[in-house]
Amino acid sequence: MIGHVVKSLAGFFYVKGNADIVRCRARGKFKADSLSPVVGDRVEYSVLNDGSGIIDKILPRKNCFIRPAVSNVDIFVFIASDSLPVTDPFLIDRVSVIASFNNCGFVLCINKEDIPHDDRLICIYKDVGFDVIKTSAVSFEGIPALREILHGKTCVFTGNSGIGKSSLINCLFPDAEAETADISYKLNRGKHTTRAVQSYDLGNDTIIIDTPGFSSFDVSQISSIVPDELAACFIDFHDYIGGCRFNDCVHINEPGCAVLEARDNGKIQSTRHESYCRLYDMLKSNVKSY
Repeated sequence: MIGHVVKSLAGFFYVKGNADIVRCRARGKFKADSLSPVVGDRVEYSVLNDGSGIIDKILPRKNCFIRPAVSNVDIFVFIASDSLPVTDPFLIDRVSVIASFNNCGFVLCINKEDIPHDDRLICIYKDVGFDVIKTSAVSFEGIPALREILHGKTCVFTGNSGIGKSSLINCLFPDAEAETADISYKLNRGKHTTRAVQSYDLGNDTIIIDTPGFSSFDVSQISSIVPDELAACFIDFHDYIGGCRFNDCVHINEPGCAVLEARDNGKIQSTRHESYCRLYDMLKSNVKSY
């Protein structure tokens, strides 16, 4: 039978076929090939006499990510906040680069708009080029617009711990009953409430995949990007790449760089260029380590 992996937890994979969800193990050959099913995979599976299942084959993927472990994604939705916990723009930029490199759409969802704050993130990202939407799981601000953006797509929700991913999912899909928790005000960060990658079917071919939150940067997520390909993953650089004085310009501090000129003229936000430089240095260091 063919089905979708809708949840992964403690070595088990929950596969939804035509109706029922079957708890499956993966065949040993996957481990031998350093391959594992992930949420979002289409798989061939067999049901045993005791009602459990075995995943026999992973069908071809559109894309696949390491962390969160998901596949066949259309859109990454990064949930951010200008209030507790405050989101570091570098985390947003890192995920947007990963999405771009894997031909995924990217949506920045600035949550907790019911809490007073400045508009720092809106000022940075309003003109970058990807969708930016303000939301609140308390007042329901932006929920209809977010639902419209997600319609008909497989979407991954990611972001800092405690940023409100599960609360937004409960707004979009009340039957989800995703677990939520309070923020640690002393540490200015959230508690991990989502412990497993799990998908929710909103109908009309709309799938939301909830993922555990994170609080730090993992360089392995971008290790497959060649340093000279990084600039192409910054959508707001596109109009200026190719306009530099030197063909091999890497847009760090070269004279006659069109990207640097756009930054100095306010057409590219300085925080975006700072993120680019940090990522470029990480990628160069990764190349040198081999």
